[in-house]
Amino acid sequence: MLEVRADALPANDWSGGTHPYRISHRKLGMWLFIMSDSLTFGALLIVYSYARFSSENWPTPFPFYPSIIFSSSMTLVLLSSSLTMVYAVSAAKRRDKRKARRWLLATMFFGGTFIVLHMIEWLRLINEGLSPSRLPAEWATKWPGASAHFGSAFFGITGLHMFHVFTGLCYLGFIAARIRKFSADDVEVSGLYWHFVDLVWMFVFPLIYLLSVDFHP
Repeated sequence: MLEVRADALPANDWSGGTHPYRISHRKLGMWLFIMSDSLTFGALLIVYSYARFSSENWPTPFPFYPSIIFSSSMTLVLLSSSLTMVYAVSAAKRRDKRKARRWLLATMFFGGTFIVLHMIEWLRLINEGLSPSRLPAEWATKWPGASAHFGSAFFGITGLHMFHVFTGLCYLGFIAARIRKFSADDVEVSGLYWHFVDLVWMFVFPLIYLLSVDFHP
């Protein structure tokens, strides 16, 4: 019976490739960070959900206009930044670093716009009297016995997410400024972080805003 030695087979006979688990240390480190940070946001959102649904009179302070329209615009801006990030990674893989830098700057523009819009939303709520430790007097009248934890939960979760967006802007700015010295893999790793930040908002937005819509005039 004819025997064939394993090492005599061509390396490309296996369609999966010769190194299916090869990954750069930067990408591996980013994936590990994303996994650990997912646990942080997951725990915060679970605790918020428990407080939200266990409270008999949780405030629903966001009217459809302007709050939900405004926050939806913020969401659209952040989703647009994910699209430009995809184009940046694609350009980097084609070794077109000039276009990669332009798309990174476009991503930073949308990310910065998101932060500005979010700060406007914060200032509006602060001017109404909302703080991490107390509710506005009007809210206390409208929702008697409402939990003051709403303020701490709102500012804590959205503030942590906004900090991640700001960190991402600094990260992308560093990559864009030195794009000629970085590889396509470096751009892709920064894109992993940015897409993670966008994905987190897709959970924060419905839990914080859409479940707290005020349908009463």
